[in-house]
Amino acid sequence: MKIMGIDFGSARTGLAVCDSGEILASPVGQVDCVGKSLGEIARIVVNSAKEHGAEEFVLGYPRNMDGTVSESGEKVERFREKLLKISEKSVTLRDERLTTVMGGDYLSQAGVYGKKRAKVLDAAAAVVILQEFLDYRKSMGICGN
Repeated sequence: MKIMGIDFGSARTGLAVCDSGEILASPVGQVDCVGKSLGEIARIVVNSAKEHGAEEFVLGYPRNMDGTVSESGEKVERFREKLLKISEKSVTLRDERLTTVMGGDYLSQAGVYGKKRAKVLDAAAAVVILQEFLDYRKSMGICGN
């Protein structure tokens, strides 16, 4: 099954999708969020999911390092509600602590810096969120086609 990973942010929201075998997550783009409502962003994400054939969502859920829900986490919860209402697809929240840092590390290893990096960092974070979710499902024996 194809799943879309989402790294929701105030400025940009990164998107990634896995293959139907749930093996590999790949970046599919970013949504510019400045000046857009949660509903507008949700509609763009849902349209992208349709375009890529994604059947469910994994949404990065920001927490503080002590595990408490951050202010950003509360906004993600509201965004999740919009996604559920518009798409009627499953939306799994996934701890996203350090995923942007990890995405940045991957980009550094690939030699991506400067303006190019800014254009893909959020999508790289979405890849990390989704890939961790896929790896978890595989380890639990619950991935499926």
